[in-house]
Amino acid sequence: MRTVPLNPLDAAWLYTESRATPNHVGGLLQLRLPGNAPRDFLRRLLKEFRSHRQFRSPWNRRLRHGIASSPWPAWVEDDDVDLEYHVRHAALPWPGGERELGELVGRLQSTPLDLSRPPWECTIIEGLDGDRFALFIKMHHSLIDGVSGIKLLQRSMATDPARSLKLPPFWALGPGESPRPRRAGPAPTFTDALGAAAAALRGQLQSAPQIATAFGRMVMRIGDRGDGMALPFDSPLSVLNGRVREKRRFATQHLPIRRLRLLATAGQCTLNDVVLALCGGALRRFLLEQGSLPAKSLTAGIPVSVRPQDDPGTGNAISFIVATLATDIADPAPRLAAIKRSVQHAKAHVQRLPREAITQYTMLLMAPTVLTLLTGIGGRTRPMFNVTISNVPGPEKPLYFRGAELLAIYPASIVTHGQALNITCQSYAGAMNFGFTGCHASVPHLQKLAVYAADALDELEGALLPDAGRRRRPAKRPRGARAAARRTSA
Repeated sequence: MRTVPLNPLDAAWLYTESRATPNHVGGLLQLRLPGNAPRDFLRRLLKEFRSHRQFRSPWNRRLRHGIASSPWPAWVEDDDVDLEYHVRHAALPWPGGERELGELVGRLQSTPLDLSRPPWECTIIEGLDGDRFALFIKMHHSLIDGVSGIKLLQRSMATDPARSLKLPPFWALGPGESPRPRRAGPAPTFTDALGAAAAALRGQLQSAPQIATAFGRMVMRIGDRGDGMALPFDSPLSVLNGRVREKRRFATQHLPIRRLRLLATAGQCTLNDVVLALCGGALRRFLLEQGSLPAKSLTAGIPVSVRPQDDPGTGNAISFIVATLATDIADPAPRLAAIKRSVQHAKAHVQRLPREAITQYTMLLMAPTVLTLLTGIGGRTRPMFNVTISNVPGPEKPLYFRGAELLAIYPASIVTHGQALNITCQSYAGAMNFGFTGCHASVPHLQKLAVYAADALDELEGALLPDAGRRRRPAKRPRGARAAARRTSA
């Protein structure tokens, strides 16, 4: 039985788990039934799934807590997986729409995973209108992050409908082309953990001067709004940053990337800047209606890819920046310009670091947030930022699963104390799919936020592309769905 130690960050996701803050991510996949599908297509799919007994890492990993010889938690790979438990079936009263689907996904996302088993679940959902069905897969963040999980799910699909019939379920496909070796390795020891920590510390010490300089530049900018750079923990208090409860809400929005790219060209900014502007516009309207919009702009925590100055042009690095959402600006065009400036300054700040220092800088930057999770004080202190917004690139060509066309992918993410809303979007086949995950108590009527994101797109086009409204065709929704201009799930 192969043993794999958890790294400290993955262990933190386990130790900060609670009933109110389950640390799992998910993906809602909407598909259209094949044209020749029999009436019992989904029954057959469920039976086939539960009979497929080949497993690949990480889907066959279950948690083993520390023991006397090795106090550090670890994963053990075990092929005795109960698929009756992990593969489930749910049905909406036909014809189920986006709202009903979102309510079901919200309930599924509210329930913690059983950490005594491999921490993932797959639910086959039938009863959708337009000859559609859905798969909702959720997995614990300590097992796999959402981006990697979605990529592994996509490996069970193909661009050719005929070829997709021959692919096994996602748990039979690992990250590589061949199975991982089944050689048994020694269990990790406390000495091993100390050695890994010492190695990380040595790397941090070597980069200490550059990291100190970076944080010094931040301190020097406190109180200076001249260049538009947003600072961590300089965010206003808002209803999005209190304590959260167990129940989740989930909503979706589906927008054509073509429209977003035209705006990026007109605004001389990036596609991600446009996404942030849509989220900022939607949040401004949403909080104004509740009478809870702070006078100071909300900020977003954004995972980004940055290429440091010492990178000759190959590869990149992942960091985390804080940028304004310009929710204090009523006009959409100046709001986009403010967001663009803020993101540029934040990226430039990180890019000044050498490549080997970026990881250490990001860890130190996020350390206070991790500390609030570990100590349970999240939601009782000033937030580092108000909302997490992630933009994940996805497949550009349509994919098929068992002959069924994949219409859209909507990510579902983590909500924690102090972060009652998470917005994650993924591009797919010419569309940008937004997944809004929120605390049921803190963010009521979450579907409105999804609708307002589409309205923010119209407003920004009206400001930057005044003729777009006359030229634009109706917004493309996933084929097979009911026609609706701004149809969302609640």
